[in-house]
Order: sequence, then structure tokens, then C-alpha cells
Amino acid sequence: MAEAIDHAVNDQARWATLHKRLAEFEQRLLEGFDISPAERAARLQERSRQWAGVEEHAAHDEFEVLRFGISGELYAIGSEHVAQVLPLSQYTPLPNTPPYVLGIVSVRGRIVSVLDLRVLFELPIDGLSERNFLLILQSADMEFGLLIDQVQGIGLIRHKALQKEVANLSGVRARYLLGVTCEQCTVLDGTRLLGDPNLRVKDE
Repeated sequence: MAEAIDHAVNDQARWATLHKRLAEFEQRLLEGFDISPAERAARLQERSRQWAGVEEHAAHDEFEVLRFGISGELYAIGSEHVAQVLPLSQYTPLPNTPPYVLGIVSVRGRIVSVLDLRVLFELPIDGLSERNFLLILQSADMEFGLLIDQVQGIGLIRHKALQKEVANLSGVRARYLLGVTCEQCTVLDGTRLLGDPNLRVKDE
């Protein structure tokens, strides 16, 4: 008799616990799904804001570059520094200038100095040919052209993917280095190039 009573008490306790859990679960359902339209809209807006923040952070990690080749090596520079790219036509050598100054050219009525990065970076020099192009870099107070072999195209590069220190890059190239990608593309710092007074041939 006592055993039967204990069994009944235990059953009642289990049922009470079960009912309590069902009630709590029902309340959570009500709080999670049965909400006012205004609260639902606010939650959706907050979720969208969080997702947008993630996308914006990812977007800020990427920047657009122009890739180009010099002496068999791949280089890139931020497209915000690029004014235009055009085939190299006739140029006029300048006396009493550093060896890396190829000369000057006329670009739409403007006189622009041309720098030979092969000389500046001590790269192999094969001479000029029809494939050479002029990459015009421009800032608010500086403008010059870079002699390049060919244009590789536009692309996106992540800041976090750049290797900042490279053992085989030193001296002048390291001074203008923004980083190197896993594809061994050397990304130049356009701000440093355009802000270096040593590269200023004449006041534009």
C-alpha cells in the first residue's frame, strides 16, 4: 500500500514537472514568434544592420588595384592613384636628371615626366619596344608617368592578405612597398610614390 502511494506521488511530481516545462516552452514560443509588427520590424532592422556591418567591414578590407608588368615581374598600385594608361609615344630626354628619369612627354597639353622603374628598382632592362605603356599617376599636387611593359588588368586585393615584409625586397623597392600578395604581386604604395620629393622632376 505504501509503495503504491509513493508511486502515485512520483507520477504526480513527474507530471507537474512536465507541465511546467511545457508552459515554459509555450511562453518562449509566444515571446519568439507572437510579437507585434513594430517589434518584428525592429528586430529585422537590427539584424539587417548587423549583416550590413559585416559586409561593410569585408568591403573595407578590399581595395581596387591596377596590375601591370615590369621586366617579367608583376606589380600593382591602387587605382585611386591612376589617372590614365596610354601607349608610350615619343618622349624627350632631360639632361642633368637622375638615371631613372626617362624624360618628359606631352599628355593632352600637359608636360609629364616619365620615370623608369626598371632603373629605380634595379631590374633587368631589355630596352624600349612597342609594348611599352605609360602609367600616369596623379595626386592633388603631383603627377608623373611610370614606364611599364604591359597592363594586366584591374582587380581587388585584401589588405590582410598582403605580406608586409619580404626578404628579397630591400632598398628602394622596400621604401615604396605596400605589400606582396600570395601570387607574388608586388603592390606599390601610391601615396609614398607621389609624396616623395626625390621623384619630383619639375613642378607640374
